[in-house]
Amino acid sequence: MDDRLTVVLDIGKTVAKASLWDANGTMVARESRANEVVAADHYRALDTDGIEAWFAKTLSGFARIGRIGAIVPVAHGAAAVILGSGGLAAPVMDYESEIPPDIRAAYLRERDPDCETGSPAMDLGLNLGLQLYYQQAKLPGLFEGDSTILPWAQYWAYRLSGVAACEVSSFGAHTDLWNPAQNSPSRMAVRLGWASRFAPFRKAGDRIGQISTEWADRCGLPGDIEIYAGIHDSNAALHAARANPEIATRGATILSTGTWFVSMRSLSPGQQFDIGQLPFDRGCLVNIDPNGRPVPTALFMGGRELDLLNAGGNHRIDAEGEQPALLEAARSCIASSAMILPTQTQGIGPFANHKDAWINRPADALQVTAAMALYVALVADAALDLIGSENILVIDGRFGNAAVFTQSLAALRRETCVYTSSAEHDVSWGALRLARPNLGSAGQLSQVAPLDAAIMNYRDCWRRTL
Repeated sequence: MDDRLTVVLDIGKTVAKASLWDANGTMVARESRANEVVAADHYRALDTDGIEAWFAKTLSGFARIGRIGAIVPVAHGAAAVILGSGGLAAPVMDYESEIPPDIRAAYLRERDPDCETGSPAMDLGLNLGLQLYYQQAKLPGLFEGDSTILPWAQYWAYRLSGVAACEVSSFGAHTDLWNPAQNSPSRMAVRLGWASRFAPFRKAGDRIGQISTEWADRCGLPGDIEIYAGIHDSNAALHAARANPEIATRGATILSTGTWFVSMRSLSPGQQFDIGQLPFDRGCLVNIDPNGRPVPTALFMGGRELDLLNAGGNHRIDAEGEQPALLEAARSCIASSAMILPTQTQGIGPFANHKDAWINRPADALQVTAAMALYVALVADAALDLIGSENILVIDGRFGNAAVFTQSLAALRRETCVYTSSAEHDVSWGALRLARPNLGSAGQLSQVAPLDAAIMNYRDCWRRTL
């Protein structure tokens, strides 16, 4: 692809981002847009038109900076597009849509065992199969004719190139639609007729086509831009982390932090893992990496829980300039046993069925914020135990700068080398490496010093209340 520029389109759950990179891996430009939810018949829908209009405008601006040679899409999971002969056959369903109890109950009878798919039954529409089942029930004729199913990231590859494809990391993200051991669609997906409508599978790093004439003309772009199949966002973060020499060929766990806190255990070469060991009722599942390998995973909505705990206040655990004060406040919380019990997001995470509560809530605002950081560290620590995390932990994403959170984890897991990554754009970097596989890591890893406080006693007290 010589020295032309690469665009990474990153459609997160909360924010859509587009970044422009040169051949050396330097970011040249970046734009973002807060995502919206639009009303559709029967469910909430993703704002496909709004994202497209924003991205077209962004691409037009990028085209004036330099010659673009490739576009790589990356997107959140639990979203699928159903294409008909004229484009979208239905609005793209938002996974936070409520599913009627009768339809959920009927779907649960159709699912394959968790230990077969690595995909537990989750709340709302977080299982992609449930979304398809609901749409099929509410929109008669949707899966007739030549309709095609493809994941959210691959929709954008299709929209840009006109080539429909599926990709395994996107289909392996708690969808109920994939069998990791067989590396094929699940028995349910076959039985219900969906698998026959999956677009052909391509690897995340495959160039599936060139930019369409429509988009080239619309954005003032050259017609030889290569469009890549694209990747699931958590797997993009894992792909980025694997570029670090400390973990390139070793087993390690990547904790990606944002709206979701996703712990992904990357197995060392040749290492096996029994999917049936995972406690699927505690936020555990199996992701599939871009090479088709299973990745034991535990997740909870850490960023969302922090927003809910904040409740319109100014309690930011990653606030720049307040980290030393927050560390001192955390020591006070530990000494006074000021703590938060899970969970604010019912039905999700290691403590899905527990009711949230404060114990010894402090009056001091900094201590409240510090207790919030301690809380997500305690939940993350429990999640890491569930997937057998050991040896190396790399924390990336937004909350890698939250000192109470990272230092608490280092103190809770003293047998583990805990690192933070200096790379600010881990998901985008992972996607970029699909187009430029020779790029190394985006930044250095920094080992985290454990918090100097009696946090093990604090954790024991916290766990006894659950």
